[in-house]
Amino acid sequence: MIASLTGRVAAAEERSCIIDVGGVGYRVHASARTLAALPAPPALAHLLVETELRPDAILLYGFADAAERAWFRLLTAVQGVGARLALAILSTLPPAELAAAIAAGDRARLTRAPGVGTKLAQRLLGELREPAAMLPASTSAPPPAVGAAADALSALVNLGYRRTEAEAALTRAGLRLGEEAAFAALVREGLKELAR
Repeated sequence: MIASLTGRVAAAEERSCIIDVGGVGYRVHASARTLAALPAPPALAHLLVETELRPDAILLYGFADAAERAWFRLLTAVQGVGARLALAILSTLPPAELAAAIAAGDRARLTRAPGVGTKLAQRLLGELREPAAMLPASTSAPPPAVGAAADALSALVNLGYRRTEAEAALTRAGLRLGEEAAFAALVREGLKELAR
């Protein structure tokens, strides 16, 4: 099973992208949130992956972070929720908002996702309340940046960029520069990513 992919973004479409790993292009289906976090082609990207084996195909579903992948797994365990619907839900409700809606029993918020009617929203609330509460805290938010990465994130936020955009840009910059990248290099590459 494929658990993650790191490669160049060859193309990004409405519901999927193609990640080129060593000359092999993998089509990866993803939420709008994950696709928006991808760098512009042909930059490097890293995606966590869930693999679905079918008699006629092998389908890959990609995620920008562990929280989204954990919610995808929970959602697809509910009767009537397939992979496409799970991605549609995650495109509408990011993991933190989805967790809040389920904890609050907010059926109306769940029905904002395309394909989720009142009955399915009620089923989601009933079946996911306990499993959602048991998700580790580390899946509800990305790990905090440390050292030069934390300083670079603070600098970009102070320049007026949204924290989520800055985190995504610095993640992509870090993939290119490596773990030991200096503050100035991270800020410079982060700004280039944000300008795209």
